[in-house]
Order: sequence, then C-alpha cells, then structure tokens
Amino acid sequence: MRGLIQLFLVAALGLIAALWTWTRPGDPTLVAAAPDQAAVTVHILNNGFHTDLAVPRGPLEMQGGPLAEASRSLGQGDWILIGWGDATFFVDQTPMETRVLDGVRAFLWPGNASVVMLDPEAGDPSRRFPSDRRRSLRLTEEGLSAMLDRVEGSLILMDGSPVVSTARPGDGARFFRSRETFWIGYLCNSWTARVLNAGGLAVRPLRAVTAGEIVATLDRAAKLDSAPRED
Repeated sequence: MRGLIQLFLVAALGLIAALWTWTRPGDPTLVAAAPDQAAVTVHILNNGFHTDLAVPRGPLEMQGGPLAEASRSLGQGDWILIGWGDATFFVDQTPMETRVLDGVRAFLWPGNASVVMLDPEAGDPSRRFPSDRRRSLRLTEEGLSAMLDRVEGSLILMDGSPVVSTARPGDGARFFRSRETFWIGYLCNSWTARVLNAGGLAVRPLRAVTAGEIVATLDRAAKLDSAPRED
C-alpha cells in the first residue's frame, strides 16, 4: 500500500510539474521581427497585479466589426486601453483594502460574470509606466487582426453589437459584457496571455496568473526575436 501511495504522489508531482511548464505555442509569423518590417506597436502595461493592452485606435477601428464599433462609441483618444476582469471587482475604484470580501468572492466563486474594458487615452499610455512595468510588441497586420479577433471573441453581442455593462464615472472607460467567466482558475492575466497567444506569442497558461509572467512572456519573445537566425 505504501508503495502505491508513493507511486501516486510521484505521478501527481510529475503531472503538476508538466502542467506548470506546459507552453502553448504561438505563431512567430504574426510578430514583426525585422526592424524594417511593416508593423503596429502595441503595449502591455503592468500595474503590479493586473495587465492591460494599449492599442493605437486607428488600426483597431480599421479592423471593423463589433470591437471597432465599441471603440467608436468612446470619447476622444488616440489609444485604447483594453482589459478584462470580474464584472464587479474590476469596475470598482474604491480602495482595495475596502473590497477584500468581494475579492475573495471573485477569486473563489466559479463562474463570475466578467467585462471587457475599453478606455481611450489621448497620449501614448506607456509613458505613464516605468520601464520595468511596460513592454512593447510589434505585430504584423495579420498578428494585430488575430489578437483583436480574440478580444472581440470575448464580447457578448446583441443583434451583432457589444453590450455595455457599465460606464465608469469620472473617466471615459466603458465596460462591455463578456462571455467568459472570472475565477481563480482564469484571472485577468490569464486572459491577457490568451490574447497574446492569439497574436503569435508562446505562453505558459498555468503560470499566467500573475502580471510578472505576462512580462516574462514578452521578454522570452524578445530574446527569440534577437537570437541569430540560420540561413
């Protein structure tokens, strides 16, 4: 019996290790590697625990479709911040220490409703973040389209249009209802990782619960792009 228990524990630890290191491959052809290659630059912004995408508004709206429609419904701004999270906790702007119980609910209760945030900014939002809290990614036209398609796929549509959940007072952000659900097994950074994967990056899904892993994802991609290539 002891031998069976030990065998089970070894197998369980092996499975956990395999899942922890499992990498979902990307499509490197979607990422613009050469400096002279036509590309659109997007930013990944890290506030310490949550990551947002910053996408230039013009190329986003040129894609057409419900996501572009949602963008055009916003106020002025040359960039659009895109994020995802719990429909209550993500929208609330009161101090986090006053929302501990709601945070526990969002983490531990499965199937929480979620929203996609679109927030317009006039200037390049990456300038508000120190260098260790931001990364940039150059995508081909196809890569940007694939990434935005993944964002759009999160939206709940009614008669082909995205559905506004709430508009946050005091700024231009709007939150649109999402078909995905939030819980500890699928957090905001998990969503960002899936979006980056759609844009061509290899990601480690189970590790992508932290903002630090999202930054590491971009750093690994940058190393691959700068590595010598065989002719």
